Amino acid sequence: MIKKLTLILIGLLVFAKFYAQEDKKVIMAYYAGNHEQIKKYPVEKLTHIIYSFLRLNGNRLFINPNNNDDLNLKTLSDLKQNNPHLKIMVAFGGWAGCESCSDIFSSDKNRIAFAKSVKKVLEIYNLDGIDLDWEYPAIQGEIGHAFKPEDKQNFTALIQELRNQLGENYEISFAAGIGEEFREQSVEWDKVMPLVNHVNLMTYDIVHGGSTFTGHHTNLLSTPQQALSVDYGVKKLIELGVPAQKIVIGAAFYARVFDVKSSANKGLYQEGSPQGDFLYRNSELELEGYEIYWDETAQAPYGFNAKKNTFITYDNPKSVALKADYVGQNKLKGIMFWELTQDKEKYGLLDTIYQRIHK
Repeated sequence: MIKKLTLILIGLLVFAKFYAQEDKKVIMAYYAGNHEQIKKYPVEKLTHIIYSFLRLNGNRLFINPNNNDDLNLKTLSDLKQNNPHLKIMVAFGGWAGCESCSDIFSSDKNRIAFAKSVKKVLEIYNLDGIDLDWEYPAIQGEIGHAFKPEDKQNFTALIQELRNQLGENYEISFAAGIGEEFREQSVEWDKVMPLVNHVNLMTYDIVHGGSTFTGHHTNLLSTPQQALSVDYGVKKLIELGVPAQKIVIGAAFYARVFDVKSSANKGLYQEGSPQGDFLYRNSELELEGYEIYWDETAQAPYGFNAKKNTFITYDNPKSVALKADYVGQNKLKGIMFWELTQDKEKYGLLDTIYQRIHK
């Protein structure tokens, strides 16, 4: 009973603190680079850097020496000396990083051990919080990763334990899919949202590496052919009672590429096979041979190479500017993106987002 009341009180404190800052829009960069690459980017234009990814060692958060996690985290933390507004978080999990999550987080003992290990990591490296990227509780993620219906309640219990161990001074967030299956089966929204600072809505990979038809992979608005979009995901969460001020939408700093069988509609909404991706920082080279089009309905760009019969879907300066506008128009928390090293070092998509958020 005391533990429950403590969690309720902490939740109210987190909400009050969050509500007081609701007009301060965040710009969050997931970061999968190293201690050298970060020096090339304008980190002063960010509110958060989310180091990606740390994973489990048994039931504890693991600092992997093979990834230079120690040096990378120390370097990121040091950035706060010249950027006092900047928050450094760690992302846990990722697409391939939660093979044992369903099993480990099934017990109270393991959840407590994990939460304590998170607090220790945050203290050692002077970090500001954790972002949970369990992909996904209770539904299929990476092939071979275990999942079960009870994951939904265990995810709630995990966040409750994290908040209990971390108190109100550390941020907790989680990455969320925008599909109906995740929304209904993975999260107890009414129990989780009072305890977290925000939810990062993964509004990209709407068409992905397993897709057999083309479409927009990170479109702002829905179309008759494609219901999933940023706007769709945001509205569905608000219908569930998630405060708009706790929703962070996503942009993609990479393109998806498809071979298509038909040139109809310039490759859009056609049968196709995925051929990987390319990074926005290489876009000038990669876009050679493509005609670029703008879908007014989706508010998204796409390209078609008639010689190669290839289709691309991506974010560009116009589309991320419109996403930044959408944040303000709908009183959302902010915008995040995957990921910083995919951007140009100068005059990239981050610069566009920053200018638009602060216009």
